[in-house]
Amino acid sequence: MLKTFLSTVALGLCLNSAALADTAIKFTLGWKTQGSDAAFLLAKEAGYFEAEGLDVTIDQGEGSAATVTRIMSGTYDAGFGDINAIIQNAATRPDEAPVMVYQLWNKPPFAIVSKKETNITKPADLVGKTLGGAQGTPTTRLVTVLATLNDVDMAQVKIDNMGPNLQEPMLIKGDIDGALVFNITSWFNLINNRQDPAKDYNWLLFGDHGLDLYSNGLMVSQKLIAENPQAVAGLVRAVNKAAIEIGLDTEKGMDSVVAFDNLVKRDLEHDRLKFSYENLIVSPEVEKLGLGDLDDSRLARSIDIVAEGYQLPSKPTAEQIFDRQFLPPIEERKLTYTAN
Repeated sequence: MLKTFLSTVALGLCLNSAALADTAIKFTLGWKTQGSDAAFLLAKEAGYFEAEGLDVTIDQGEGSAATVTRIMSGTYDAGFGDINAIIQNAATRPDEAPVMVYQLWNKPPFAIVSKKETNITKPADLVGKTLGGAQGTPTTRLVTVLATLNDVDMAQVKIDNMGPNLQEPMLIKGDIDGALVFNITSWFNLINNRQDPAKDYNWLLFGDHGLDLYSNGLMVSQKLIAENPQAVAGLVRAVNKAAIEIGLDTEKGMDSVVAFDNLVKRDLEHDRLKFSYENLIVSPEVEKLGLGDLDDSRLARSIDIVAEGYQLPSKPTAEQIFDRQFLPPIEERKLTYTAN
């Protein structure tokens, strides 16, 4: 009798486990595997997605803006990408653009990096300089808005178009005075080129000079929201749980990154993970609103900035870009960051 009862219980547990993982979600990262992807990879590795009834497949990405187009194509249901790319696409394809449901990077990574001897410390110092930019990237597209907001005549600034892989090498050689970059990418590219990004380079951050934009976070398709809002809520809960845990233990986050891709350089990517928290995530706004949320008035200003920078035919509303209904209660999103 007891044996039969235990067998029935075991069968029930198996059926429950199978039911828990019945919603398949294809998820794209913003780029090749990096330490800053840890929240998504820990949620997968630690079983947080599975506990929410989700069978999540994670693929590497092709750029934070490409995350948006991948989701719009229907190939992916969700991903880690740039909210400014959502704004850009929502202006022309409002019924197809994904929606941000968990804002992770509260501060923008857009920056101009230059050697210290070049003395570029503020926008006015760009006059007479040559910058290297990758065509179509947010930093390159928005530098004209940066100039406008800071009364800089862009006719006196030269921009050389180049591939992203050439920016740091040409900067090191002195072929350009500055590079239009993502700080979280360029900082570690310089390290890989045996440079000291802290000691020998200046970083002109767009966010410090009028372009107070948001950046990367968890976005999902409108289709997923309409057809399975419970899955979206579960996805957000799992990522939030992981992101909060990583704030207390970055090594735990890195374990999941290495488990996902054992070819990453652990020490370098661990530093990138910490860089993301210290420079892009932790902020007074996150302390006030909790991780994952944002300020609607700030988002509205961001939409205005992006609309000007990309010469958009229309401006989407904040409600089209960000949906906070899936966020866990604020007490579950309170972030404590401990560098370790």
